[in-house]
Amino acid sequence: MTVFADGVPEVPAQGQAPAQAEEQVNVLVTDPPPGLPPAQLAAQVKGRIDIEDEVVEKVAGLAAIEVEGVADLGGDVARAVESVRERIGIGHRRGDQGVKARIDGREVSIEVTIVIEYGHVVMDVARQVKTNVAIQTNRMLGLRVVEVNVIVDDVRMPAAARPAEPAGDDDQRLTIG
Repeated sequence: MTVFADGVPEVPAQGQAPAQAEEQVNVLVTDPPPGLPPAQLAAQVKGRIDIEDEVVEKVAGLAAIEVEGVADLGGDVARAVESVRERIGIGHRRGDQGVKARIDGREVSIEVTIVIEYGHVVMDVARQVKTNVAIQTNRMLGLRVVEVNVIVDDVRMPAAARPAEPAGDDDQRLTIG
């Protein structure tokens, strides 16, 4: 039986028994009525959206690294492995290094391991990471962030200043008479 968008069924052709008619539904798709909020329109469409842990971890990692004072993500072992991968040229830098997420329904718990740049106040940077990770994860993924744990694993020291080499020292000689 064919059912049109207005809900009126089509009568089967003569000689065709109603039980033998093929089930078919025609749906008329039009622009949404003006003034209908997108959330209400989305609520009318059935289906499921699954967000993998890795997606949450990448979003949280990017949110953490954009905080001033965060030098890197991950613990010593993760950073060492990443350094080797970069040197031998396999793969790309992983955005979820040092981040773990546990999703439970529409809620998520996140753990972020960071390295602080020397000279920044550790507690201030850790609080900013906690806040930014929660805000960005909620904004971008629509998940309720129930906890963000920040682990400060290391402090990155500033690069050692190289002493300036005097120009032309090789040509200077002391000659005694």
